[in-house]
Amino acid sequence: MTRAWTAGRIAALLGLSAAGVLTGLAGWAVVDLWFPAGVALALLALVGLFLGGRIATGTGIGVAAPAAGWFLAYVVLGVPRPEGDFLLNSSGISMYLYLLGGTVAAVMCATLRNPFDRPVSAAPSAK
Repeated sequence: MTRAWTAGRIAALLGLSAAGVLTGLAGWAVVDLWFPAGVALALLALVGLFLGGRIATGTGIGVAAPAAGWFLAYVVLGVPRPEGDFLLNSSGISMYLYLLGGTVAAVMCATLRNPFDRPVSAAPSAK
């Protein structure tokens, strides 16, 4: 089932993309700040954003928009500057956990089914 591309839906997806960029920036800063808790906090923020986008739009495109914004922020911050260093620290396993965990979270939220997507039976329930 496809939904019509209305101006409100496009605006919502652009807003979700902007929220993905902001979440990616905040996650990048927090991941190395507090190693075990920072990764968990950043991944929980991503799951909340992706799941909120899924619920708000009702489709997987609601997850794709913030995931694209998050990944764009991740890539832009990961590119070294002309001086040879990075904008923020990007060494260690925490950044790989953040990338892998965010990708897994996006795929999980995109493939979720709504509880109301199941067919409804006309037969009464047996008690």
